[in-house]
Amino acid sequence: MSAADAEGTEHHPITEAVLARLASTPDARTHALMAALVRHLHAFARETRLTEAEWFQAVSFLTAVGQTCTDRRQEFILLSDVLGLSMLVTDQNHATPPGGTESTVFGPFHVPDAPRFALGEDISGGAAGEPCWVQGRVLGPRGEPVPHAQIDVWQADAEGFYDVQREGLAQAQARGVLRADADGGFRFWTIVAEAYPIPTDGPVGRLLEATGRHPWRPAHLHFMIAAPGHERLITHVFRRGGRYLDSDAVFGVRPSLIADWIRHEPGTAPDGTRRDAPYWTLDFDFVLQPAAASAPARPEEPSA
Repeated sequence: MSAADAEGTEHHPITEAVLARLASTPDARTHALMAALVRHLHAFARETRLTEAEWFQAVSFLTAVGQTCTDRRQEFILLSDVLGLSMLVTDQNHATPPGGTESTVFGPFHVPDAPRFALGEDISGGAAGEPCWVQGRVLGPRGEPVPHAQIDVWQADAEGFYDVQREGLAQAQARGVLRADADGGFRFWTIVAEAYPIPTDGPVGRLLEATGRHPWRPAHLHFMIAAPGHERLITHVFRRGGRYLDSDAVFGVRPSLIADWIRHEPGTAPDGTRRDAPYWTLDFDFVLQPAAASAPARPEEPSA
């Protein structure tokens, strides 16, 4: 065997052969995506001189990611998040003009058909955490109110868990869907956001450990806001002063999305109710953008 053979020299133009086989792909966009995928995957294998053992380990890892997915957990979205791919795709598809609310990652814990609440109600459902009053407005790019926007909200509890991570939970917690009023206003009770780790009991957790990374996300509240004539917004509001704002495990923090959660002593809350324990408030306005004629679709929910 020659030295070149021992080093893994290629003997056949495999990349060209695969690209030629793809040439008859009927859909032009599918052809472009698959051809680019093949070129980059093959270039990666050449650059790293990928061994057969490493290739099989990668296949086993991706198999484990798929096997970890359930109707309550999306490990592939989590993998995309920790590799920064989710935020890269979000940035490419949602350029935000000055004054607009920036998008961020969708995350793996959204649930479709969450309970619906009237404005001012408590969406916490008994989740652990100190009470927090959230209010704001949904506006258009010129500051005009966006009436009756649908606002989908979800968050982790004070122990770092989303309701879907708790086995046997009888009701939704810390999530809900509301409808803004005619002036774009919204308001509800929930719990104060706390930092939490993404799930580390699966293959993505093992990947973070192998690369020396922590799994923590800074404290935040998820929002998905939709209104006719406007691009749907998927974003977070982050708690100012919290840990991990500069090292979010999924790269989702944007300075414009950091806001003040204000702690109050017992007394009369903004909705006029008497609070006998400390509570928090968050006031944040969202600015939507007009819908583009061919705006790219964003996921309604994790696919598995």
